[in-house]
Amino acid sequence: MNSKIKQYTLTDLNVIKRSGEVMPFYTYKINYILEQLELSLEEQQQVQNGLYEILSHHTSVTTVEIHDFLVKLLNDEQEGAAQAYEASFADKQQQFADATNIEKNISKLFNQDEAIVHENANKDSRVFNTQRDLEAGVVSRALGLKMLPPRVARGHLRGEIHWHDLDYSPVTPATNCCLIDFENLLTNGYKIGNAWVDSPKSIQTATAQMAQIIANVASSQYGGCSANRIDQLLAPYAQLNYDKHLVDAKKWVSDDQQAAYAKEKTCKDIYDAMQALEYEINTLYSSQGQTPFTTINFGLGTNWIEREIQKAILKIRILGLGKEHRTAIFPKLTFTLKKGLNFAPDDANYDIKQLAIECSTKRMYPDLLMYDKIVEITGSFKTPMGCRSFLQGWQDENGQEVNDGRMNLGVVSVNLPRIALYAAGDFDTFWRIFDEKMMLCHEALAYRIERTKEAIPENAPLLYMYGAFGKRLKATDSVDEVFKNGRATVSLGYLGLYEVCTAFFGPEWEKNKAAHDFALQIVAKMHDYCLAWEKESGYHYSLYSTPAESLTDTFCRLDMKKFGHIPDITDKDYYTNSYHYDVRKHPTPFEKITFEEAFPKYAAGGFIHYCEYPNLKQNPSALEAVWDWAYDHVGYLGTNTCIDKCFKCGFMGEFKATARGFVCPECGNHDPAFCDVVKRTCGYLGNPQQRPMVHGRHIEIKSRQKNLTQEMIAHAAAYSKTKQSDSQRLDRTEL
Repeated sequence: MNSKIKQYTLTDLNVIKRSGEVMPFYTYKINYILEQLELSLEEQQQVQNGLYEILSHHTSVTTVEIHDFLVKLLNDEQEGAAQAYEASFADKQQQFADATNIEKNISKLFNQDEAIVHENANKDSRVFNTQRDLEAGVVSRALGLKMLPPRVARGHLRGEIHWHDLDYSPVTPATNCCLIDFENLLTNGYKIGNAWVDSPKSIQTATAQMAQIIANVASSQYGGCSANRIDQLLAPYAQLNYDKHLVDAKKWVSDDQQAAYAKEKTCKDIYDAMQALEYEINTLYSSQGQTPFTTINFGLGTNWIEREIQKAILKIRILGLGKEHRTAIFPKLTFTLKKGLNFAPDDANYDIKQLAIECSTKRMYPDLLMYDKIVEITGSFKTPMGCRSFLQGWQDENGQEVNDGRMNLGVVSVNLPRIALYAAGDFDTFWRIFDEKMMLCHEALAYRIERTKEAIPENAPLLYMYGAFGKRLKATDSVDEVFKNGRATVSLGYLGLYEVCTAFFGPEWEKNKAAHDFALQIVAKMHDYCLAWEKESGYHYSLYSTPAESLTDTFCRLDMKKFGHIPDITDKDYYTNSYHYDVRKHPTPFEKITFEEAFPKYAAGGFIHYCEYPNLKQNPSALEAVWDWAYDHVGYLGTNTCIDKCFKCGFMGEFKATARGFVCPECGNHDPAFCDVVKRTCGYLGNPQQRPMVHGRHIEIKSRQKNLTQEMIAHAAAYSKTKQSDSQRLDRTEL
């Protein structure tokens, strides 16, 4: 907005949209239109004066009338400007018509439009089952836009907000992500298809059933699914193995060797079962044509069986998949770190922490869940649902804490940089537009809830009728039984805080307290909106720090078209995930974590922190130093380190990012058949050589700078050798 033009305020004027909705009048929209028409400042002011003079005599006006007023006034000033405005308006109308045209969308798919075939880095668009899903998806997008409230549909197309997973919802009233209630299913049995499945009698059968359940759940929703506390979940079934081996031992083994024999056999069973689960998940395809987005959590178990399950998970991941020992993308591993259990050298499970550190240096996973911080931030301990979506603490009607069997109903994300670009440095304008977009998000999220409630239990029997969602509903029950009273979440997402503050404070704003406070204020206000919406509706609205796999590209691309190349905002070709530090800079891990740690307090519905490291395989103590320090600061921490491998020359480290993808820095190899390239796309890992990402995400990964230097690694290694107890922690100022 040009500050030289006088601004008008018409706070009492209502605008009647073409859909019949009544909205306040927002002056920034008129000002933006005038700025795009190549009028002189004087001409812009004349048109603006004339329009506001007309509107000041109205209490309500239709958008059609505003359009006609503008055309007449523009014709009075400059006929070419009126024609340009009419052409722009017609183009926007055509864009909406094209977006809802099934034939045009199918042709984009057949022409390999990057935005469609590379939207999800977990989908291989070359294979038939994924192609079928993509074909169905483009049809669902077109139909879904017609189903959405008109203002929501247009907001999505314009890039003001993003209705996530439009290829599945709202055409299908499916849910998003969940914590599967495996205990309910495995204990009480369940039905899939024509088969009733009884409770397993061994850990091998239990993990086989888990794989079946994961495949079915992933096909009945569209987001990720998680197994919470898998070591404690599976321990009773491994105990059955031990009991059977002990019976055999009493027949064939001497008395003093019976327990050792049974334990050794059980350990082998545990390893084989967990290895089978790893392979089964990585070879499954859901009905969406992709490997199920799966997370397994472990680390709190203390008996020998639970410890053995934890060690097996980590050893299997360290080994890798197949004869080439490739890094497994799924399941995502989250390891629970807890003081007094596995944190310090004198803790009983400290050896498992050491194994987890080794695994992270070689395979990036596991990500860390800091037990005490997760409880503080979310209200109870649990793993995220899939990637980074967290449930809040919740109790049932009997006062019992419930986590497993709960779910998320979907996400709508707001384009924060767009608001800042409209505001053009004016804070009051920013907050007025912000409030408008929050109203739009609320309308979209409220529709998500109502549409999801239209499902019936028979649409997804395993979820609603056989216990995956924690209850066993009858066919005639309402699915709202597992949603209402805050049991489920629906999420307001956001991205681009870095770009917002860059628009107001410049690109080096991270160490500016006023800028950081402004960023935090934005997140706090979104949180407050969620609280108000929950109080009004009874459904839990959570603030979710959007991972933005393809959205980081989509929003930026749309804003570049609208506002042009703006340094450090749109000219990067990507927007920054949620509250994260600018990836192009070199803060230490401690500086990065300190900068980010305040945000999850408000965005407890979804968050993660990660730091970029060089190859740490020879320096695990450096990673432990960061883990230890981070324990009291953040709840969820990921490790991004260099684990790429070339099977042609044997190079292990970091492949070079180029326009054609990632290449071996030693021999130039970029053939996915002869290399293993693993990058964190957002919360999950991805292999961009096998399944390319959208342009913006590729550029963002290419731009990432390391947060740990070799000098800091050496210092951390020296520190680790002298660490004796939990009271001796590394201070970030030492590095």
